[in-house]
Amino acid sequence: MPRRKNSESALTPLELEIMNVLWETGPANVQTVQAHIKGRELAYTTVQTMLNVLHRKGKVKRRLKDRAYLYRPVLSRQNAVRQAVGDMLDRFFGGSADSLVLNLVETRHLTPQKLARIQELLKRPDEE
Repeated sequence: MPRRKNSESALTPLELEIMNVLWETGPANVQTVQAHIKGRELAYTTVQTMLNVLHRKGKVKRRLKDRAYLYRPVLSRQNAVRQAVGDMLDRFFGGSADSLVLNLVETRHLTPQKLARIQELLKRPDEE
């Protein structure tokens, strides 16, 4: 089964963990990223490989400092969220935001208070 272009740019769970470290710490070397990953111990070479994959995908840039690369995020957290939500909309809801919202209401993930807040946001004029 051929990979879709969207899945090629989507972050895997481990890539997202690494990006979260870079978003929180700023530019970091492999050792720093490895030390900040919470909940599991990953080998230095695993973190290094994943940072190289993120570099190839264009999600991070790197520069040589002394004898180690410093990696910094190119992809912002906001853009990562936007891409992930767009991918989820396409994959599960056929691109329909209404279907997503209806699903959230039906599964009680959206309370009446949250829906009221959304309605307030929709009434505001565009802030551009």
